[in-house]
Amino acid sequence: MFQKVSLFFLLLAMLAEIAGTVGGFGSSVFFVPIASFFFDFQSVLGLTAIFHLSSNISKIALFRKGLDKKLLLNIGVPSVVFVIIGGLLSNYLKTYILEILLGLFLTIFSLLFLIKKNLIVKPELKESIIGGSLSGFTAGLLGTGGAIRGITMAAFNLEKSVFIATSAAIDFSIDFTRTIVYFKNGYIHEHDLIYVPFLFVIGLVGTYIGKYILKFIPQERFKQTSLILILLIGIVMLIQTILK
Repeated sequence: MFQKVSLFFLLLAMLAEIAGTVGGFGSSVFFVPIASFFFDFQSVLGLTAIFHLSSNISKIALFRKGLDKKLLLNIGVPSVVFVIIGGLLSNYLKTYILEILLGLFLTIFSLLFLIKKNLIVKPELKESIIGGSLSGFTAGLLGTGGAIRGITMAAFNLEKSVFIATSAAIDFSIDFTRTIVYFKNGYIHEHDLIYVPFLFVIGLVGTYIGKYILKFIPQERFKQTSLILILLIGIVMLIQTILK
């Protein structure tokens, strides 16, 4: 049983969880490209959803005091609606062009907010709905929408505990919903379930380590750290997609 488990993959999953916690937008933005080197695309989607459930439960528990219920509602509801749409369409659409567009979007907008440091978007209803819809749709279709939600919430210039707790609560709703959709699509394969208990533990431990690291990152540097990580994700996604 244990000979079938890739320890290198589990190590990379731990690093993805730590980085996702520090960045504030979840581990899927790192986990999806990492897992794609080890599994087929459907397995990546299924494992990502299951892994994220434990990861976000940990974040909600550790950062619960920062939860913004208004943002949770405004971003979370459209996210859940559109993750269903994206998850259903994942059975029919070719993802190559969408991955290119997502990589470009993340790269351009993270650079914009890094260069225009004083640019802040008010967390109004319209902006929240647009960000939540795009995040949910890409999460259902490509397995990762956290970076788009990260761009949205970084633009709102939120305090880091509010950023992480609210993002995790939204992510949990998305993951719970898409796990059901992926299961019905047949993406959760029996031979991949061996990784589930390991990923559950990694979700808990990685979040705790990420929270400890955050103690040493001042609030003014938190937004910049998140945007730099999103920029790197966008660049890596573009390179990985083009080289396929």
